Amino acid sequence: MARSVGQAIPDSIRPLFDGADLEAHEGLTLLLLTTTDAGWPHLAMLSVGEIVAVGARELRLALWLNSTATTNLARTGQATLALVHAEAGYSLRCTARRGADLHLERSGRLAFFALRVEDVLEDIAPYAVLDSGVRFHLKEPDQVLPHWRATVAALREAAPPAR
Repeated sequence: MARSVGQAIPDSIRPLFDGADLEAHEGLTLLLLTTTDAGWPHLAMLSVGEIVAVGARELRLALWLNSTATTNLARTGQATLALVHAEAGYSLRCTARRGADLHLERSGRLAFFALRVEDVLEDIAPYAVLDSGVRFHLKEPDQVLPHWRATVAALREAAPPAR
């Protein structure tokens, strides 16, 4: 169940954003969720090489200049960063401000954003351990699976919402 743990980047994940040991976090994928102008969610995948924390609530982000995520973030000024780490899921709800483009020799120009964390949600399931961003295992399958079956059955029988 997700619960707010405040506005500061939690100590448990802060080292992932410090930019100090990028090799150690090479495979970590951060999900950046923004909203298109048509109201659809948009998902961009980021690495630790594209984000750094500069304070307890402040992140700096580099995105491809003409990406959908850049367009969305510049327009709305809001995004959610999501990740799984140490058996918990985290969603950092952020406001964003566009800064001057970054000019990098190898990458060219990148869009720069300053993000301010407004709320952090931590999601820990009492019946499961999050193994990665997309996989987990049940602690007590005999208790959880009947609940899942009942939920799926109810979904199958439910009338679809009106359009």
